[in-house]
Amino acid sequence: MMKINTLLVCCFLSLVMISCQKAISPNTATGTVKITIRNTVKGNPMVLNTGNYTNSFGEQYNITKFKYYLSNVSVTTTPINTFNGRYYLIDQSNPASLSFSFEAPVDTYYSLKFLIGVDSARNVSGAQTGALDPLNDMFWTWNSGYIMAKMEGNSPQSPVVNNKVEYHIGGFAGTNSVLKNYGFIITDPAGINIREGKISEIFMDADFDTWWQGVFNLKIADNPVVTTPGVLAKSISDNYVSMFSITDIKNY
Repeated sequence: MMKINTLLVCCFLSLVMISCQKAISPNTATGTVKITIRNTVKGNPMVLNTGNYTNSFGEQYNITKFKYYLSNVSVTTTPINTFNGRYYLIDQSNPASLSFSFEAPVDTYYSLKFLIGVDSARNVSGAQTGALDPLNDMFWTWNSGYIMAKMEGNSPQSPVVNNKVEYHIGGFAGTNSVLKNYGFIITDPAGINIREGKISEIFMDADFDTWWQGVFNLKIADNPVVTTPGVLAKSISDNYVSMFSITDIKNY
C-alpha cells in the first residue's frame, strides 16, 4: 500500500479554480485517472436503510439517501494545469456512481483537486443532461439551483412527522454559498504517476460523520430538516468539506 500524506489546501485551490482549464491536445500521450469513493460513517462502510448510527451528541439515526456532486475533478502539477471539467453525482444507492475516470497527460502529479457541488455558471445555464439532469432529484429551481449534497433518513430524536431527518444543502451565490473547493497535496515521491495507456487509481473515503460537528454543531433534535439555502446550509457545508480523505493510490 502506498503511503499517502495529505493536506487540505482550500485557499490554494481557490486560486486554482479561477485559472483557465487546459484542453488536452489530440497528440498528447495520456493515461487514465480513476477515482474510487467509499462512503463511510465513522470509518465504517455506509449501509443505507438498515444501518443504525449514533452521532457525537448521542443521537441515533439511519440513512436512506446520500448523494452529492463533485465537479472539476483534476490532478495538477501547477496551479494552471487542470484537465477535467466534468460533473459527477455520487449516489450511495448506485454503486456504479462511486467510481469514475478521466484522461490526463502523462506526468507525475502531486495534487488532486475538486469542487464539492456544481459551479455557479451551471446553476443558471438552463436544462442540463447527464449528472446535472433535474430528473436526478438534485435540483430545486433556476433561482435556487442545484442541491449540492443530500442526506435523508430517520431518527428517534427528530421532532418532525415520521421522525424524518432531511438535509438538502444548496445555495451557489453570495455569502451563503455552499460551494467548496477541496484538495490534497501528495507528498509521497511516487505521486500520481500517469503513464501512457495505464491507470492510476485514487481511493477516497467520504465520512458522513463529519456533517454533525466541526465548524458548526448540528443536532438532530434542534435542526432535523434543512431544505433551503441560507446560514444553516452554509454552516453544514463548512462541516462536510472535511469528510474526504485519500486512503491509497495505485499506479497500475
